[in-house]
Amino acid sequence: MSPRRALVSGASKGIGRAVTLALAAEGHHVVALGRDPEALAKLQRDADGDVRTIVCDVTDEPAVVSTVDGLDGVDILVNNVGTGPSAPLHRTELSTWDDALRTNATSSFLLTRAVVPRMRAAGWGRIVFVASTASLRGAPYIAAYVASKHAQLGLMRAVAAELAGSGVTSNAVCPTYVRTPMTDASIARIVDKTGRTAAQAQDALVEGSALGRLLEPDEVAAAVRYLVSDEAGCVNGAALVLDGGGSTL
Repeated sequence: MSPRRALVSGASKGIGRAVTLALAAEGHHVVALGRDPEALAKLQRDADGDVRTIVCDVTDEPAVVSTVDGLDGVDILVNNVGTGPSAPLHRTELSTWDDALRTNATSSFLLTRAVVPRMRAAGWGRIVFVASTASLRGAPYIAAYVASKHAQLGLMRAVAAELAGSGVTSNAVCPTYVRTPMTDASIARIVDKTGRTAAQAQDALVEGSALGRLLEPDEVAAAVRYLVSDEAGCVNGAALVLDGGGSTL
């Protein structure tokens, strides 16, 4: 595959970091977006390839438009930024609900809307949404997260339908719990609320997964690498589930 221009949101840590490093190692020119300047600087130092970092709040429309307009085109977009709040429904604040939708769904809308015109004009493009198994089914105590991830997956499918036949594809990866700072925060909340040890809290998260373990960020990055490849040109509107079969069996 020839080098492409990639844009990755939420790139400084976790899945976004792994995706950025993987794409750069393949020779792509990667622009990594995030809100933590120190983590972005470390990402750039660690990258084996061409990585440019930009501090950008991808939930802010003017910031997204300005950032994308300042780039020399985008061939690959990876919508990865996310947040994972948890609380019983009756204790979920409206601000928490709004933040989850804005971070997990609206950011994907803003970035995708910004890159699509030039992708369509070029006749080639790859858009990947880093969704979740929570995009496919409900779960207790994470209503805001589940709803926002369903919205993100619905957006992916709408974009896929609109761009079918254009040379631009829209797909998603739907991982179970991944070893990331967001999962670490979920484990910490379980420990705080239940008195379990960190190991017991992690076991509680993975007990519903056929894998019986956390996914590694590099495993998600490998799935993204396939979906953005030339070989995946026939794949459009797909949600690739990464959980060992628990969501499909």
